[in-house]
Amino acid sequence: MTAIEVRGLRKTYGSRSAVSGIDLSVPHGEVFALLGPNGAGKTTTVEILEGHRRRDSGDVRVLGQDPAVGGRAWRARIGIVLQSATDAADLTVVETVRHIASLYPRPRAAAEVIELVGLGDQAKAKVQALSGGQRRRLDVALGIVGRPEIVFLDEPTTGFDPHARRQFWQLVRALAAEGTTILLTTHYLDEAEALADRLAVIAAGVLVAEGTPATLGGRAGAGATVSWTGPAGQESELTADPVALITKLTAAGVDLPGLTVTRPSLEDTYLALIGEQR
Repeated sequence: MTAIEVRGLRKTYGSRSAVSGIDLSVPHGEVFALLGPNGAGKTTTVEILEGHRRRDSGDVRVLGQDPAVGGRAWRARIGIVLQSATDAADLTVVETVRHIASLYPRPRAAAEVIELVGLGDQAKAKVQALSGGQRRRLDVALGIVGRPEIVFLDEPTTGFDPHARRQFWQLVRALAAEGTTILLTTHYLDEAEALADRLAVIAAGVLVAEGTPATLGGRAGAGATVSWTGPAGQESELTADPVALITKLTAAGVDLPGLTVTRPSLEDTYLALIGEQR
């Protein structure tokens, strides 16, 4: 019972391979983040899953349907927030949301969605008068108004200030709590770590790692760096057991001012993974 099932996905543009044999499986109700540098193949992959782009080969199923032939009933079950979107600038926020809601069989109330994305004070404002961040919130509202079973969020918080991003995170968590499957692409690694149940890294069209934020790329088993200020300056040692090392140093009478213990961050792991593909 998977929401997304991908096997051997390939897509080329002329002589350039954008996606080279990707396999993915996303269970219902999971928040799944797809990470990678610009040009890695993320957007191409997402557009194929949404039915916006044709693949060259491979098997793809989203909610049990091939997106390439998905009809109106299937499209009513998915929500999409694109990297950029065009809109009816002369309409107000509430008019725009109501219009899109009318296209779905069981939409959320427009007022509810507008409040969810933090546009309550701008409900009667024209779209053309919104700031970039507010227009991005409107994009999110249009993506979720149809009460979709799965939502594709392609870099949804671009242009958001830190407070707005945290509000958006609460919205994603609320959707996930309702059982909505979410596929998220983002360049913000703190966002991926805060929201994703699992994530994958794609580089040069190839899936290079997959796992939970804590285990991606062997992160959970990576050694810790113990650092302290010694007589000659900063000293450090990589160890699999930092507690044992600190106990050993203390027992030997070593003073440990400025003691820190660090493990590879998600950013460290991500940069190492994409660096191997450059």
